[in-house]
Amino acid sequence: MKKITYAVIPVAGFGTRMLPLSKSVPKELLPLGNRPAIHYVVEEAIAAGIKHIVLVGHAQKSAIENYFDINAELDTQLRHKGKDELADSLNWLPDDVTVSMIRQGKALGLGHAVLAAQPIIGEHNFAVLLPDVVLDPFNTDMSADNLAFMINAFNEDGHSQILVDEVADEDVYKYGIAKLTDTSHVNDVSDGINASFGVVGFVEKPSLEEAPSKLAVVGRYVFDNKIFDYLAHTKASVGGEIQLTDAIDALISKYGVNVTIMRGDSYDAGDMRSYMQAFVYFAQQQLANDE
Repeated sequence: MKKITYAVIPVAGFGTRMLPLSKSVPKELLPLGNRPAIHYVVEEAIAAGIKHIVLVGHAQKSAIENYFDINAELDTQLRHKGKDELADSLNWLPDDVTVSMIRQGKALGLGHAVLAAQPIIGEHNFAVLLPDVVLDPFNTDMSADNLAFMINAFNEDGHSQILVDEVADEDVYKYGIAKLTDTSHVNDVSDGINASFGVVGFVEKPSLEEAPSKLAVVGRYVFDNKIFDYLAHTKASVGGEIQLTDAIDALISKYGVNVTIMRGDSYDAGDMRSYMQAFVYFAQQQLANDE
């Protein structure tokens, strides 16, 4: 099986939960400490071996693409002033990593955004990272290897992988919740290690009483390229959007899909309350590291 080197990051959303901050600044560029949120997501992808990152956006999101480009004028000015170290820190992308952007066009949902990346992804298998979800980069013993584990698990058994994490009872209704093929695997959650096992499907935002588990989708996926076939034939649902979960259900029924238990913590950088908590935590960690 070919090594997974492509990743899709959908960035076309308007970030209405983050208004007024996101009125003129893309939510993905809002800072967590001294770096924008998407910086950490891209670093995570690169650490897992990704070499081609596809941003799916729209015309008003060009600032995100510019962030990953080299500002030649700024670079020259900094080096002219002897600030080579600062200039180097701004050009941090490895030479063998490519970041490109493709436009989604109409805002027709997450499934449509992933499908929009197909012209660049081609026939490759790929990962999807939602930029609203930032995994804790400071607790490297716990968080660093989640995506790498998912890619390895995919390479071993050929099943697409979806990252999940156990949530509190009062938060179950907020998420897509996994229904496992074998409920005994729920015990693996407390072991503190990555684990991958089969899933029957997902229940969207159930009540606690109706939830098949407390394992919520985190926002990291590793897909077989066949997902594109299902996305292309998925009909728009409520709100006129093409849902990624509908294509995943179709993929499950024919090929099987696994969930991976997340290690470490994640932060919702697209929710104002969670974002502010994350900003304080990231700033504290960076200040402590600078001492």
